[in-house]
Amino acid sequence: MPVEPPPQRAPAPPAPGRTAVRRRPGRGGPPWILMYHSVADTAGRADDPYRITVSPGLLDRQLRWLRDRGLRGVAVGELLRARAAGRDAGLVGLTFDDGYADFLTGALPLLRRHDCTATVFVLPGRAGGLNSWDPRGPRKPLLTEDGIRAVAAAGMEVGSHGLLHQDLTTADPVTRERETAVSRARLAELTGRAPDGFCYPYGGVDARAVAAVRAAGYGYACALAPGPLTGRHALPRVHIGAADTPWRLSLKRALHPLRRRAPLPDETPLPRPATPSGPGSNNHPQSPAATATPGGTW
Repeated sequence: MPVEPPPQRAPAPPAPGRTAVRRRPGRGGPPWILMYHSVADTAGRADDPYRITVSPGLLDRQLRWLRDRGLRGVAVGELLRARAAGRDAGLVGLTFDDGYADFLTGALPLLRRHDCTATVFVLPGRAGGLNSWDPRGPRKPLLTEDGIRAVAAAGMEVGSHGLLHQDLTTADPVTRERETAVSRARLAELTGRAPDGFCYPYGGVDARAVAAVRAAGYGYACALAPGPLTGRHALPRVHIGAADTPWRLSLKRALHPLRRRAPLPDETPLPRPATPSGPGSNNHPQSPAATATPGGTW
């Protein structure tokens, strides 16, 4: 499904009477990152036990809510680059997990309407398949390889959600490397660019999972509530579902700095390898250089 790339927009000038504020890099707690999944008109149905679906109408209202408050949703990579430069005021991270095919029809037009970008975490090993890892359903089609390329061509950030959606906290070393390094290499082949971002399946993260992600060459990774592992390779996020009206978004935004008070460690961007890691490389999750510590390099 070919998608026209979005037009280039010049940065908006500061409002009259205001000057742009540059926040010092490395200050404050984790950025606010929202976690979406599927966008379709089936939101709120009884056969959606994991609350993975948001209707296009609700997503439209949520993005308008952001805009009305001077906020703009952006891909996580863009957010982190702006944060490192102290220019992230007014930016909110938008992520879409699992790589559902309805992203192209349900989410992308609305993101463009509201001048937003997003990170779409996909599963290259399940391209064109279904979300069969959810035992209770509902069954939803995933992006095909052409669909993944279309997401990238539309100006969205493509990240890895693993190869087959395996929980890294219970996986053996071979599976961890396959889910991190092999999926990164596969996406590099598909899109022409190795992804910078990884998303932990099921949101589960431990020190071994963080080490595998770092060893595979990712610049950052998203979790759900990583606790003491919070850092650039274990970013916390807020789940967004069908019940999240603008009023609930206001509450979640207000609670975020209270729940995530601890400042993050060093925000200096990590150097990235020129080519993705893979089987046979020297970047193995169990190598001493890959050892993760609580708080990790941010």
